[in-house]
Amino acid sequence: MTGTRWKRVRPTSIPHAMELCIQHAKARHNRSVDSIADLMGQPNKWSIYKWVESGRIPTVLIRPFEAACGISFVTQYLAASDHKLLIDMPTGKAASASDINALQSTFTAAVQQLLLFADGQHDHEATLAAIDAAMTDLASHRANVERYDQPELDFGTRQDEA
Repeated sequence: MTGTRWKRVRPTSIPHAMELCIQHAKARHNRSVDSIADLMGQPNKWSIYKWVESGRIPTVLIRPFEAACGISFVTQYLAASDHKLLIDMPTGKAASASDINALQSTFTAAVQQLLLFADGQHDHEATLAAIDAAMTDLASHRANVERYDQPELDFGTRQDEA
């Protein structure tokens, strides 16, 4: 059984984005809706189920919900619905061979989706998701190259380890 490639998944609505967040929390962090509610400071899981059903989560709770789930699908959907593209903040580190290989596979998937779409064999939602993933990955690498001369400090390593 293969796992979901979370970087390539794109939400199509707020309820779908919330469902994807919950699925990610379960798959990657083994968190139930109860534990998500606990991490958010909610008294019970039923409010989360209500938000997923109606697609109406209070704005001040979007970030705590995404933090508890470990992924930001709601924010991604809100940006995409306004025709904006989000990229992760680059760290200014040099790309490894595996990073470039992952970028190439994202491009290949996007071109494959475009070819299938042009032949009428694929729906537009999956094609847009593949294109968005390729653009996001490329924009992240662009920002890393742009910030190469001014890398950020790596506070994750101790001095005696370096």
